[in-house]
Amino acid sequence: MNAQQKTLAQACRDASENNTMTFPQLVGALMEGGFEGYLIDFRRSVATYYLPSGEALELPTHKAVGTIAEAFDETAIKAAIREAQLLVPGYTYRGFCAKVIAGGCAGYMVSFLGRRAVYFGRTGETHVEMFPQAA
Repeated sequence: MNAQQKTLAQACRDASENNTMTFPQLVGALMEGGFEGYLIDFRRSVATYYLPSGEALELPTHKAVGTIAEAFDETAIKAAIREAQLLVPGYTYRGFCAKVIAGGCAGYMVSFLGRRAVYFGRTGETHVEMFPQAA
């Protein structure tokens, strides 16, 4: 992984946490930079960015507020995702994280190749959210 890719991953992490880029903008920037996906681990407060070569970069993320609920509440997680997609007034990424954690989400993986995000709970339950198809 070159220095430019490391800088890009850090900038995208910061932009997400500071609400200066939307999810589609982050995905576009990371794809253009050669990444194939990333993983957010709420238990460790870490974001991992992956290249097709197998190289990965781990970066610390903000410490999410609250304890990850034991039960996986897919309805609550889907509601938080919809708020993010619609950029409802008052939306923040940190608020999104707090909501999905309260819903039992331990983390999520974003696959650019698979055009999906997979949200997973402590017991291995999942919710798959497909990326919108290009018009």
